Amino acid sequence: MLETLGIHFPTLLIYLVNFLLVLGLLFLFAYKPILRLMDQRSDRIRESLEASERAREDAASSQEAVEAQLVEARRESQRILEQARESAERFRAEEMERARNEAENFVERARADIQRERDVVIEEVRASFGDLAMTAAERVVRRSLDRQAHDDLIAQVLEEGESLRRS
Repeated sequence: MLETLGIHFPTLLIYLVNFLLVLGLLFLFAYKPILRLMDQRSDRIRESLEASERAREDAASSQEAVEAQLVEARRESQRILEQARESAERFRAEEMERARNEAENFVERARADIQRERDVVIEEVRASFGDLAMTAAERVVRRSLDRQAHDDLIAQVLEEGESLRRS
């Protein structure tokens, strides 16, 4: 009955054995290596994903560290600026005090010089006035004075006093 259908049992059996042998060979030489390659590829992909995740986490922690360093650097720069301001203010105050002291010393020296020169001039005037008074007294004693002679004598004494002061 199978033969009427064109199925020959021994040929079918040979085809079946050949099919099973080919299937067995494919399983041994093709399927296992393909599965192994796919497993390796899957492992590489998983490792790449894990490495990517680690890199992302490292980048995030590095970014946090950089931000922390920036914050610290800003604090440090603010502290340095504050110290510089304080130093500049202290220097300015010291320089102002030094300039004020120098100005006061200069004023005191100038006052002392003026006082000395004034005393010298007063002494010269006193000496000149004493000489003029003695000269006037000598002349008054030498001659008698009338009103006109008295005025002439005063004018002459004053002229002599001015000429003495000029020289």
